[in-house]
Amino acid sequence: MTTSPDHVDSREDLAAFVRSLRRSHAEDGNSWGNADLPSFLDALAAWTDDADGWYRNTGRELPPSGDWAFFARALQAATTYE
Repeated sequence: MTTSPDHVDSREDLAAFVRSLRRSHAEDGNSWGNADLPSFLDALAAWTDDADGWYRNTGRELPPSGDWAFFARALQAATTYE
């Protein structure tokens, strides 16, 4: 089972969370609504666009700041990093 993103408070937690997603996909990727990479990336972009709506609908407040460039660099680096 994937660890809750609510418990991600550090870079190390984020790396562990990503690994837990990978394990979840390896164990039961067929249960994912977006199991292939193109669908996953499309859904990631769509959710990012609508994150304020998700936060509002769940009674949470969208964090006012974040290092969006860090996450973008991580995604880009993953295309070639070994």
